[in-house]
Amino acid sequence: MSFNTFGKIFRFTTWGESHGPAIGCVVDGCPPNISLSEKDIMKDMSRRRPGQSKFTTQRKESDSVKILSGVFQGKTTGAPISMIIYNEDAKSRDYESIKNKFRPGHADYTYLLKYGIRDYRGGGRQSARETAARVAAGAVARITLNKLIGKKFKVVGAVTQLGLLGCDKSNWNEKEIRKNSFFCPDKKSVKLWEKYLLTVRKSGSSCGAIIELRASGIPAGLGAPIYSKLDADLAGALMSINAVKGVNVGAGMSAAFLSGEENSDEMKKVSGKIKFKSNNSGGILGGISSGQEIVASFAVKPTSSILNSRETINKKGKNTKISVKGRHDPCVGIRAVPIGEAMMSCVILDHYLLNKAQCS
Repeated sequence: MSFNTFGKIFRFTTWGESHGPAIGCVVDGCPPNISLSEKDIMKDMSRRRPGQSKFTTQRKESDSVKILSGVFQGKTTGAPISMIIYNEDAKSRDYESIKNKFRPGHADYTYLLKYGIRDYRGGGRQSARETAARVAAGAVARITLNKLIGKKFKVVGAVTQLGLLGCDKSNWNEKEIRKNSFFCPDKKSVKLWEKYLLTVRKSGSSCGAIIELRASGIPAGLGAPIYSKLDADLAGALMSINAVKGVNVGAGMSAAFLSGEENSDEMKKVSGKIKFKSNNSGGILGGISSGQEIVASFAVKPTSSILNSRETINKKGKNTKISVKGRHDPCVGIRAVPIGEAMMSCVILDHYLLNKAQCS
C-alpha cells in the first residue's frame, strides 16, 4: 500500500491496523533542539482517546505514546522521531459474523476491489484508529510551532453542528470547548445535544457533524500561489481524515451567495497596522496566509457501522442484510476535533519551514 506519508519538509508516516498489536508514526523533518516529551504529546492524545463518555465508542484505549527515537536528553535531535501506541482493547470477535459482508458507506468494498485482500477486524488500516498516530504527529508540530513562532500560535477546534442541531457561534468560548463531551463552543447547546445524541444512539443509528478550526498567531507569507497553496494543502489534509466529505476555508461554499462587496475583506491602516474588516478568505489570499486568523471547517458523515439492519452484498456478490454490533461512535465527528487540529498544525509547520527555506 502506497501513500502513507504526509507533508513536504515536516513529514510523517503512519503505520498499523485497528486490531493489530500497535499503531504508530515516524515524524521526519522536525527541527532539532525542540523540547519534547511523551507527557507533552499525551496532552493532545487524551483529547482524542476513546471511551471517555457515553457519547463515544466504549473501546478502552489509554493511547499511551512511547517515543522510540529522535529525542535525546529531552530534546529533538533532528533525526526521525518514531512513536508507538499499543492497541489494548481490540475485540476482533465482534467482526466474525460480518467478515464476509460489506458495510454500506464503509471502505470494505472498495478496499477489497483495489487490493484483493482486507483486514475485516475493525476495518484494519482503513479504520479511524489510524488517526491516533496523526494526533501524535500533530502534537510534535504544535510544540515545534510554539517554539518557532511563540506561544501566540494556537489552533482551536470545535463541533459547530451535531446532526440536525447547530450552535450559536457568536457564543464561542474556548474554555467551554474543553469542558463538555462534544467540544461544543456554545454552553447553551450542550444539554440539547446530549438529549439528541442519546436518542440517536438508542435508535441504533448515527449522525454527522461539522467541525470548525481556528488558527491564530500565524505569520503572513505562508503558502505559494500556484501548486502549493496553503488552503489547498489544508483542504487536502482535512479531506484525508476518515469520514470527511467536505471542507470549507473561510466563507467556503457560502461565498457563492455573496456579492463582491459582501465578500471582499476590506483593508485599512490603523495606528500603523493593517486591519481587515472581515475574514471571508479564512486568513488565506491567493494561497498565501494574510496574517489573519486561519479559519476552516469540515463535514464528517454519520458513522457507517450502525445497529439498524441495512441491505448489502457479501463477498460472493449475493444480496444480504447487515447489522453491525460492537463498540462504535454514534457520531465519529466528535473525536475528529483533535484530529483536525493535528492536521492543521502539521500543514502550518510544513509551510512555515518551506517559507523559511525560500524566504528566510
